[in-house]
Amino acid sequence: MHVLVINGPNLNLLGTREPEVYGSTTLADVEQELKALAGDLGIQLTFVQSNHEGAIVDAVQATRRDGVDHVIINPGAYTHTSIAIRDAFAAVGTPFVEVHVSNVFAREEFRHHSYLSPLASAVLVGCGTLGYSLALRLVHSRLIDAAGRG
Repeated sequence: MHVLVINGPNLNLLGTREPEVYGSTTLADVEQELKALAGDLGIQLTFVQSNHEGAIVDAVQATRRDGVDHVIINPGAYTHTSIAIRDAFAAVGTPFVEVHVSNVFAREEFRHHSYLSPLASAVLVGCGTLGYSLALRLVHSRLIDAAGRG
């Protein structure tokens, strides 16, 4: 089982950027927690963080070639603006879970719309960085279920 974790713009600043909104856990902390959990679950993880939309599109497009079974993505601000990332997921058909650290629905109006959510297999919002671990557990469960049916 191979899962790609994509983090979009400004998530490299997690832990220092607006800690009252996003908390004090860093992206490196999140990745360490996910690696430990993935080891327990028998999942291979790959991580990508980019502030550049095209790099994220490239990572999504590569999922089919690279044998990625599922994606966990926090697209950051691209959630609300990127038709290109949405179209990349539609083109390759790789299932994905959308994760947001904060509750985007309790924030500014422009954050209430996601171009990706209609395509996502699940959306986790407002769970803090725990949302990443929850997403990985959900993905694992779905991959195990799919393998049992296959």
